[in-house]
Amino acid sequence: MRTFRQTVQPLRRLAIVSLALGLGARPLSAQSRQEIGTISGGNPVLLETKTVSRAAGIITAAVRVKFLKPTKVPAGFWYSSRTIVMLDCKKQLVAVKENWYYADEAGVKIGNHKVVGIPGYATPLPGSMPKVALDHLCRTR
Repeated sequence: MRTFRQTVQPLRRLAIVSLALGLGARPLSAQSRQEIGTISGGNPVLLETKTVSRAAGIITAAVRVKFLKPTKVPAGFWYSSRTIVMLDCKKQLVAVKENWYYADEAGVKIGNHKVVGIPGYATPLPGSMPKVALDHLCRTR
């Protein structure tokens, strides 16, 4: 007859190995991404397709920008960003809900994260990530 320890030990090892291999959760890098354009400097804009939702005339989506040249900041470098935007296609306005800047090339180590308390809608600047997202998502609607 097996003891409790003999029964639990193999399960514990399996759990540790699964977590180490990333089987316990889906990594951010595995998100389905679609390149939808570029911004200044040729940086590609990627739409996380599984995050797109529509409600009451507003489209909400997560959009990433991979910096071709890392941006120098006081704490080091930022290699990419992820932004949750809300788009009003009818009025051609955009609001930012949340921003992440990543301090590693894999887009995992968060260098900065900001949640906007009360997102405000505004006209996006030409060539900006919100404008690329607005043009793409409102066109394909």
